Amino acid sequence: MKVRIEEIPKITRNFARPARTRVFKGGRGSGKTRGLALRSALRVYQLAEMGVEGVFLASREHLNSLDESSMEEIKASIRSQPWLADYFDIGEKYIRTQNRRISYAFAGLRHNLDSIKSKARIIGNWTDEAENVSEIAWRKLIPTLRDEGPGWYVENWVSYNPESPDSATNKRFITQKADDCLITDVNWSDNPWFPGVLNEQRLQDKRLRPETYDHVWEGAFLTLTDAQILAGKFEIEEFEPQPHWDGPYQGGDFGFSQDPTAAIRCWIGDGRLWIEYEAGRTALELDDYGTYIGERIPDFHRYTTRWDSARPEGISHIRRHGLPKSEAVEKWKGSVEDGIAFMRNFEKIVVHPRCEKTARECRLYSYKVDRLSGDVLTDIVDANNHYMDAIRYALGPMVKRGFNYGMLGVV
Repeated sequence: MKVRIEEIPKITRNFARPARTRVFKGGRGSGKTRGLALRSALRVYQLAEMGVEGVFLASREHLNSLDESSMEEIKASIRSQPWLADYFDIGEKYIRTQNRRISYAFAGLRHNLDSIKSKARIIGNWTDEAENVSEIAWRKLIPTLRDEGPGWYVENWVSYNPESPDSATNKRFITQKADDCLITDVNWSDNPWFPGVLNEQRLQDKRLRPETYDHVWEGAFLTLTDAQILAGKFEIEEFEPQPHWDGPYQGGDFGFSQDPTAAIRCWIGDGRLWIEYEAGRTALELDDYGTYIGERIPDFHRYTTRWDSARPEGISHIRRHGLPKSEAVEKWKGSVEDGIAFMRNFEKIVVHPRCEKTARECRLYSYKVDRLSGDVLTDIVDANNHYMDAIRYALGPMVKRGFNYGMLGVV
């Protein structure tokens, strides 16, 4: 029998290659849970037709009831394919093949795994919501997944939304990736059936909750902590500069091989700081600054732009190559801290949606955290700060003069 199954292309590509471990990670709306639920039914069908007997484990770290399991997702996936629905016997609290060779087992890895091992042969595992599975649980599970027979072996599937690089799941399957492990990042943009109602929520989160957008929708680690310098201070929104606003103010940060060159145009008005344009990339030659930035920030050459004073030779060069109003920003002891305080005193920092790199740095710009105590320190992490530095340089004269915030409309 031949049937055509429609599924997310990235899932198809992963299963097209042999592997003992398959990892699927990403954000909301990716369809990975429904996709793997269907794949589990296909795997069970395949093995049962080969005469294999045992249980396919659908697991999580803790499972107090079937309501917390993947059972309903698997049932829905089976019922979506009439030929699979005919092949399986689905009850209120069980799923098994009609020939009784294979059944699903739903278990918590910490407390239920031993009882399942003592009763049946585990012929496959899918752990959903695996971000918080502990190393102890993985150490209990992995040794049980070594069985194999003619033409098949036990596969371990892991799906989750990443949260921390320090999680046991990330360390075991990503940082310490084994040779027989295939990793697939799958997000909303990879889902051909991503529903419109979810897209409305996604766009709303991107505009109103940019601090967590990448984590929720793009599969990035969750970075919203007390260490975030601009947490709760910025939002993403389209705007047009108003006649009564002050500005524009422009700033730039030099970069080249590892760090990007970053340039910014911003405005001050109505108690807010408005980030209108950005331009930047790595490996940008000084000779090309004027052309490259000018193509991305209209009339950039017409306005004064303040650059990092640590590169006077660079400023001299770009003055002669298309950016004549470039000058060095004044620095002083504590200028970084003063600049951050100035930015945080605005009612809100509004980032235009086209400034994606700036928005990302707004999310990630952070203070250091003590490794042992978890205390937030006063030192700033030397990363995700290139566009932030450009903004500080643009605002440098006002920060230095200690502007009266009331004069700027800042409450």
